[in-house]
Amino acid sequence: MYAMWRLQVALCTLSLLSLSSGGESKARSCSEVRQAYNAKGFSLVNVPHQEISGEHLRVCPQGYTCCTSEMEDKLNQQSKLEFENLVEESSHNMRTTFVSRHKKFDEFFLELLDNSEKSLNSMFTRTYGKLYMQNSEVFQDLFTELKRYYTGGNVNLEEMLNDFWSRLLERMFQLLNSQYHFTDDYLECISKYTDQLKPFGDVPRKLKAQVTRAFIAARTFVQGLMVGREVANRVAKVNVVPACVRALTKMLYCPYCRGMPGLKPCHNYCHNVMRGCLANQADLDPEWNLFIDAMLLVADRLEGPFNIEAVIEPIDIKISEAIMTMQDNSMQVSAKVFQGCGQPKPSGIGRSARGISDVFSARFRPYTPEERPTTAAGTSLDRLRVVWRTMQHSVIDIKEKLKESRRFWSNLPDDICAKGKLTESDEEQCWNSHTKGRYFPEVVKEGLTNQVNNPEVDVDITRPDTLIRQQIMALRVMTNKLRNAYNGNDIYFQDSSDEGSSSGSGSGCSDGCTTEFVFVGTEAPVIGADRSDERAAAAAAGKSLSCGPSLLLVMAALSLPLWAMQTQLR
Repeated sequence: MYAMWRLQVALCTLSLLSLSSGGESKARSCSEVRQAYNAKGFSLVNVPHQEISGEHLRVCPQGYTCCTSEMEDKLNQQSKLEFENLVEESSHNMRTTFVSRHKKFDEFFLELLDNSEKSLNSMFTRTYGKLYMQNSEVFQDLFTELKRYYTGGNVNLEEMLNDFWSRLLERMFQLLNSQYHFTDDYLECISKYTDQLKPFGDVPRKLKAQVTRAFIAARTFVQGLMVGREVANRVAKVNVVPACVRALTKMLYCPYCRGMPGLKPCHNYCHNVMRGCLANQADLDPEWNLFIDAMLLVADRLEGPFNIEAVIEPIDIKISEAIMTMQDNSMQVSAKVFQGCGQPKPSGIGRSARGISDVFSARFRPYTPEERPTTAAGTSLDRLRVVWRTMQHSVIDIKEKLKESRRFWSNLPDDICAKGKLTESDEEQCWNSHTKGRYFPEVVKEGLTNQVNNPEVDVDITRPDTLIRQQIMALRVMTNKLRNAYNGNDIYFQDSSDEGSSSGSGSGCSDGCTTEFVFVGTEAPVIGADRSDERAAAAAAGKSLSCGPSLLLVMAALSLPLWAMQTQLR
């Protein structure tokens, strides 16, 4: 009996020792956690030295833990901050591309216009002095309006170019009929006959097509860079919802609470968390890709099928032919104008000994290759060539960067969860949301609707992010605009500084400018998040043209009318 009692006592003692030793083995040291926690910049006050019971935890597993409630709250905030930084860093290069390329393209195009105007104006002033200065405002106004159009002004390109040719007709008509006096009303009557008489032949129509297509493409392209920049900047400032914060904390910092601060999450585990947290960003991707494709199409137009040497010759000839056509048909033109507008009164001043026609015959003719200007005009053309070639390289560079940004938003979880960077490459030695080991759930597809079965993030698929939806609408509007520009079509544009609207679109405005687009039959959404009444843009325009505009055509078109005018004034 006594022996039996001693055996029972021995067994109880062994049982107690076993329980005691088991408790001690579970209460592991938190020294590594304290060190890692402190490295994040947090105070070690009230951080346990050994594991404690985890019933108080709301996110991490409630076993033995190195985390207090206060620590879990701080790690929640840290998870949100680090996620925001990850998205910012991952999108930095892409966002920087839009900022820098927008600035560069804008500067090059404006420099192209400035060089063309300044060099030619300087040359004509030196060569023809007062005579040129008396007529130079016709061409100066042309440059002014083209710049105003490009920089977002409320300018109707076609009407402005029609006005240029009408004013040129008025000046030339007076020179050809200098024996008469013309009142302002009479000159206005003359301009009404421009389309009917076609005094310059078909040149105005052809040049108008070239200039408008090139400027529409340039202005829309630079505005596309601006819209891409603004959309990317806004979307990169991700809205982190509470469910996402919980999932991020569980992935990034629950290993701390489990005493394994150096343990990285499993690769597929990270994918599920990021696809849940970036579900709305992924929905931007289809419209983003269409926008990038439209930008590339317009970039192809801007490169143009011709270089400056190949284009300058035919444009030279066309402008010269326009002036010569006006001279050759001057008698018929004058007779029809006199018939329609009435016989003008004589000025009392006869024609000069050397008639205007003699001046035209002597001056208004194309240069042969041997006669090409080599002094002031040659220097001006050389400068334009340098700027144009630099701009061509800029467009090529932009195209390459745009191609790299395709599928950026749907690939963002892949970039963030890159193995070795945020996640563990060894699928057996990684954090799987509970402990160290393989992660078994399948990776869900990207996009909001696919998150209904996400095992890690509780995503409300019935409530899409308002800001992201606005960016989708902004991209849709810009894509429609780019497709129209590719086809040579303009869209109604409204400058916030002007009343009303006129045909025109795009913006070369610098940082901080604000413009609104007015599309035919639709309201274009503002990119910001403070508008809720946007509607979708109109459908893309029809079939494309067989040959694209070249910016070079524009420069030649601007330069040569000046050259023709200077010859007239001699």
